[in-house]
Amino acid sequence: MSIEQQRRLITEPPGLRGDPVTFDVIDPATLTVVAQVEDQGTDGARAAVDTAAAAFTTWRRTPPRRRSEILHRAYELMVRDRESLALLITRENGKSLSDATGEVTYAAEFFRWFAEEAVRPGGDFGESPAGGTRTLVTHRPVGVAALVTPWNFPAAMITRKIGPALAAGCTAVVKPAAETPLTALAIARLLTEAGLPDGVITVVTTTDASGVVGAWLDDERVRKISFTGSTAVGRVLLRHAADRVVNSSMELGGNAPFIVADDADLDVAVAGAMIAKFRNGGQACTAANRFYVHSAVVSGFVERFGAAVEELTVGPAADGAAVGPLISANALHRVTRTVDEAVAAGARISHRAPTPDAPGHFYPPTVLIDVPADAAILQDEIFGPVAAITSWDTEEELLKLVNDSKYGLAAYVFSGDLARALRLGEALDAGMVGVNRGLVSDPAAPFGGVKQSGLGREGAREGLREFQETQYLSVDWPA
Repeated sequence: MSIEQQRRLITEPPGLRGDPVTFDVIDPATLTVVAQVEDQGTDGARAAVDTAAAAFTTWRRTPPRRRSEILHRAYELMVRDRESLALLITRENGKSLSDATGEVTYAAEFFRWFAEEAVRPGGDFGESPAGGTRTLVTHRPVGVAALVTPWNFPAAMITRKIGPALAAGCTAVVKPAAETPLTALAIARLLTEAGLPDGVITVVTTTDASGVVGAWLDDERVRKISFTGSTAVGRVLLRHAADRVVNSSMELGGNAPFIVADDADLDVAVAGAMIAKFRNGGQACTAANRFYVHSAVVSGFVERFGAAVEELTVGPAADGAAVGPLISANALHRVTRTVDEAVAAGARISHRAPTPDAPGHFYPPTVLIDVPADAAILQDEIFGPVAAITSWDTEEELLKLVNDSKYGLAAYVFSGDLARALRLGEALDAGMVGVNRGLVSDPAAPFGGVKQSGLGREGAREGLREFQETQYLSVDWPA
């Protein structure tokens, strides 16, 4: 997609274009229209595959060094435009400026990481144990990849998929969330500026997510789907992908436990909790959801943690707030209902931060204590700035509570005894465990979960393999 084609997808509000069908992008902090974007629908989805399939023939043969150079240039351009990209994210997503700036920095690193991996596609050579043959093993691009990204990290989720797809030699069609399409379009423009040929990446903006993704899964030319989103939607896509046995990567929901042992440094644990819980206002699949604090230190932890929560500033990013709004009115209603039900079940609100008298979808950062171990709030993602705290006494009791979940994405363990922390971490049903730290994401590490939190990994060498097929050639080799 050329820069001019990308620009034509966007118009300044309100409604300066009459011909295309458009949808509004809303600032959740002010409820004002940021821009109007063309709703391309299934016709746009099919046209995008036409373009990607045509480009694949050439892109797959582009030397790895050239693919690497384009990705590295894209990294440099994201760093150059970090401030403007962060401001764009705050407008369409609502998160704080510090969160948005951190996201852009993190997102750019995926381009740098996979620029370096692009020149190391891997392979193997060996001798058959029976003799007489040699085995050549190569890795080649899967083909046209459908990339479906969520609204909560509109830059990082797209670079985490585009980076390895391009490094492997795949072309891609990309559907960003309807809430946050502007960041995806901005990154596509940077890729074009970096030298990416037309058609290698095509962004399809739409409100018809099921129609667009369904059209891609029905298309024989699409050989890969990489989806980040809810477990419920992931199940639907996997069933659809099964019809054609499409290579699938799924990064789905989480319900991360945050464990504080009786020997933990409480200051370290609180600092970690503030990051793990309130980054992006708690709207992250890796967000700490269930707090399990040892009964011997629960009062001290709640006192320090609650004080830190009450000091959080809530409001629009333009006002310098630390926590922004929830993404939508539906999200605000859902979090409000979840907390009300927890209180009705016996939990108590111990600490809260104030919210502004403003039109946005703001919910106060909240600490709940005395949460019953079987409370509904501990079973599913809150996806908001709410910390639900319960206590434990024995590790046997703790592990039973923590692992009794259909999810297994991230977890956090805080203990003053590293051996104990590692023992607990290894006993958790989680794909990623933060040990004495509240952040687990790293482009050089394999991101992903177990159970109903998904299939496959993103980042690291594993992320490249998700976009490659393995082929071997058995070569006659006379003695």
